[in-house]
Amino acid sequence: MSQYLLSTYVVEGEAPGTPGTAEETQAFMDRIIALVNEMEASCTFVFEGALHDPDAATVVRSDEGDVVMTDGPFVEAKEHIAGFYIINADDLDAALAWARKVVGAIKHSIEVRPFRATGRVQA
Repeated sequence: MSQYLLSTYVVEGEAPGTPGTAEETQAFMDRIIALVNEMEASCTFVFEGALHDPDAATVVRSDEGDVVMTDGPFVEAKEHIAGFYIINADDLDAALAWARKVVGAIKHSIEVRPFRATGRVQA
């Protein structure tokens, strides 16, 4: 079994999970809870997380031997990573099947990437 990163993306200014009404917000949360419950029941779920907006980021770089820190995102872009799921899947096709479910729940684009085995990833 392999592990995959499902990165969720949003367009700048479009916060995921914050629809206009309380009912829309509750429906969004219900979809996420159902998705995670399904992942847990199938032993797919490993970890999930949400990120603050890019303006909360600090970039740490090496500059000719010195370490330089700057505020803001690494790259200025209209789309940014909003959160992620780490899942167990038999293969890419299985990971993509879960990706379709995530997109259906969050209504935002995601990127699917396999983890490269380093010997430090827990199953």
